[in-house]
Amino acid sequence: MRGVRFEEFGGPEVLRVVELDAPEPAAGEVTIDIAYVGVNFADLQARSTGYRVPGLPFVPGLELSGRIRALGSGVEGFTIGQPVAAITEGGAYAEVVRAKAATVFPIPDGIDLRTAATLPTVLPTAYALVNTVGRVRPGEIVLVQAAAGGVGTVAGQVAKLAGASAVYGVVSSTEKAEYARKRGYDDAFLSDTFDTDVLAATGGRGVDLVLDPVGGDTLRRSLDTLALFGRLVSFGNAGGEPAWQVGQPELYPRGRSISGFSILSLTATEPQVLREIAAHAFELVTSGKVELPITAEFPLAEAGDAHRLMGGRTSTGKLILAV
Repeated sequence: MRGVRFEEFGGPEVLRVVELDAPEPAAGEVTIDIAYVGVNFADLQARSTGYRVPGLPFVPGLELSGRIRALGSGVEGFTIGQPVAAITEGGAYAEVVRAKAATVFPIPDGIDLRTAATLPTVLPTAYALVNTVGRVRPGEIVLVQAAAGGVGTVAGQVAKLAGASAVYGVVSSTEKAEYARKRGYDDAFLSDTFDTDVLAATGGRGVDLVLDPVGGDTLRRSLDTLALFGRLVSFGNAGGEPAWQVGQPELYPRGRSISGFSILSLTATEPQVLREIAAHAFELVTSGKVELPITAEFPLAEAGDAHRLMGGRTSTGKLILAV
């Protein structure tokens, strides 16, 4: 089978198309003939820094859609040829992937394979950030960093459905700001001035919840936008800055709090909880309440070009690979 892998860490040029042996499922696993792969920032981090890479060579790819190819022993509830979406620990940049049955999801009726490739990580992440970890209450104000990206595009919509009275986004360009506003954000601010812009928009009150995948100085500045008893959920370090330490001086005076979330960690440690969150998240798509636009599609062999586009920070929405 064809696959795309890297044998050393580096830029998009290290991704190479190779011939690989098709995997066979072990107990509790399935193999899937892949149709589409969702491209995630974690794939870029794996390629460039070794994020969640157990060893080289490595085939990246964490989310996909396709059809069940074979069932390992003990697997129930799936049939050969069934359309599914899945989260894996890597290996999805290929024609066939092996996945734990616990992290494979039947595709809801009315969702095609192309759209289904956008569901496994982005939708459950956005749902969990807003409802499970962030616990948005009706009337609260929410701020979302990287509002034009995959999770950001969905998180604003999910927050509105949860009853947020206003949802603001932070983006890196005026073009992305316009995109975010068209996707349901009440307003979008540029990353250079977002902290002062947020306070101005809220009359100095601040926001009740911040969702931050960037980390570093952005996280510190986001903390300063929180209202009394505000919460911040950190779910990534896309900025690549050293971890920023926070403690009593920043949190105690106004009762602020910080929590964290990782969909990949949940996949590995609590797959049943993941399934429950995913069921709620997928319903938002099948009901038409939430939309995640696919803004660019690349052939599998052009995975490097997809990485260049995402790494250039000019992309919006979701990028996919067609297998």
